[in-house]
Amino acid sequence: MEYKLLNTINRSEDVADLNIEQLPQLCEEVRHFLIENVSKTGGHLSANLGTVEAITAMHYNFVTPLNEFVFDVGHQCYTHKIYTGRKNDFAGLRKQDGLSGFPSPNESMHDAFISGHGSASISVAIGLATAKKLKGEPGTVIAMVGDGAFTGGMVYEGMNNVKENLDNLIVILNDNKMSISKNVGSMSNYLSKLRTKEEYLNAKKNVTGMLDKVPYVGKPISNAISSSKSAIRRSMYNSTMFEELGFIYHKVEDGNNVFKMCDALRAAKHADGPVFIHMMTVKGKGYTPAEENPGAFHGVGSFNAEKVADPDVAPSDSFSTAFGRNLADMAYSNRKLCAITAAMKYGTGLQFFYKEHKDRFFDVGMAEEHAVTFASAMAKGGMMPVVCVYSTFMQRAMDQYIHDTSLLNLNVMFAIDRAGLVPGDGETHQGIHDISIFANYDHVPIACPSNYDELKYWQEYLINDVKGPKVIRYPRGGQDSYIADYKCTQNFYDVIGESKEHIIVCYGRQFVEALKAKKILEEQGTDVSILKLNLVNPILPEMVDMLVEYKNIYSFEEHVKNGSISAKLGLALMDNGFKNNYKYTCVNNYTVYHANVPQLQKKCKLDAESIVEKIKENYEN
Repeated sequence: MEYKLLNTINRSEDVADLNIEQLPQLCEEVRHFLIENVSKTGGHLSANLGTVEAITAMHYNFVTPLNEFVFDVGHQCYTHKIYTGRKNDFAGLRKQDGLSGFPSPNESMHDAFISGHGSASISVAIGLATAKKLKGEPGTVIAMVGDGAFTGGMVYEGMNNVKENLDNLIVILNDNKMSISKNVGSMSNYLSKLRTKEEYLNAKKNVTGMLDKVPYVGKPISNAISSSKSAIRRSMYNSTMFEELGFIYHKVEDGNNVFKMCDALRAAKHADGPVFIHMMTVKGKGYTPAEENPGAFHGVGSFNAEKVADPDVAPSDSFSTAFGRNLADMAYSNRKLCAITAAMKYGTGLQFFYKEHKDRFFDVGMAEEHAVTFASAMAKGGMMPVVCVYSTFMQRAMDQYIHDTSLLNLNVMFAIDRAGLVPGDGETHQGIHDISIFANYDHVPIACPSNYDELKYWQEYLINDVKGPKVIRYPRGGQDSYIADYKCTQNFYDVIGESKEHIIVCYGRQFVEALKAKKILEEQGTDVSILKLNLVNPILPEMVDMLVEYKNIYSFEEHVKNGSISAKLGLALMDNGFKNNYKYTCVNNYTVYHANVPQLQKKCKLDAESIVEKIKENYEN
């Protein structure tokens, strides 16, 4: 396709300078551009196809960065990136040193805020709009919120704090048929259409202003009209939540009609308070495979756009699917087993459990805090809940884990998916903080399997033999072929090698790099042992006693240094009188950008070559 209009767009103002009649053609070109590029790089496709017209209308009516756009979740921002000078960089989307798949203020001044997690945008938008008000700055803040984000409680915390004087705030709900409420009928549609007209907004503002100036009775009459209007609305339709919270509510039945979205946003400019635009869109709009199966095209790898089969959401060969299949099998004999996820049924491999045990499967939406407290209460009631959650999203439920699970020592299992370094999604999705949450408590065992055989054993061990909180964590993707046949020893830790001079401490996926480093060093004439931790918590006293015998200990860990197992082990060694050499390498920079896993390991000095270099550096000096 020839991008006649799109090739003229290099900044937000270029969209605003177009004739409105040109916008449908621009949207068609953008949609084709997205399919062409994301099919090569991978990324979030269906959500972005559904928001092309809305984001085009946003830029047509509100140029950035004078006006600020917030996206929730941020993966629906690709059209915004195209319009703000990053069109020619899409070949590097989600690749090392390339474009982030999410908004990033470090990448562009047109990205108002970082947004890799859901449900935060309204709080962000209120903060930005309030700052503009306090400083007397021009501009409007627009938050585009996916309906999935409305399953997270932070959305409602934000809406509950909206002030009626924030006439520089617009919230757009992208409702792509996973509706958050029932249809509200023809009267609601009529009123919604009426409210999208500037005449309605101006008349409302003028009447209210005129009445306010009438001495003695003006203000009471204005208030009475407002109260009566609210009562009438409540009697005619149910969807008044947004208005009750202080928003002027508009509904756009076809959010994929760029003219209607332009009408709604143009009308919102003249509103005398915060505006809520409820738009209906088609997820995957304009690409038939994505329209028919939007879930499969939500986040994809590269694919053939002309001849496509549905991409795998959770590949058959992955830790996630292996865990999910095992859990579904266990649930046949263990009727207390329940599975809980936070809007990640396929991502965590729980589709098998859902298919076979629907009555014990719970998807709570983007509500990790609720998931943990809900699971804790289920455990208190005698069930065996398993909370399956991405490492990065577990951070959102830290308080609930400490307060509601750990203090009562409740029998909840946490399956931490995407643990360690994560490719593609970048700094907001790295699984490098969860151990510092869980390992604060010595009574909580944390298993870190290296392959599927170990995964199955430790999964069953924790569920069947451990009472109280327990954790199993594993990386994104599948087992490394290098250790696919490595059999589980069922030991809490294993020592590989005879050397007392050098020992590498590692766990999980890092075991692969340690084995490769051991082989390289031995080929160069240096004997090295490996301490492979299968349960990384608690730190066992007998293991520390054994380590004291070694001259040089090197720990390598896909986790931030503070709160790491490496740091905890160092303290245990010191308490045990260790006087020799202990060095540990963790993720030092908390901001780890997008790249593939080998690139990330190399950058963090956790790959085999870096391990070899670290050990040689020590004994050569």
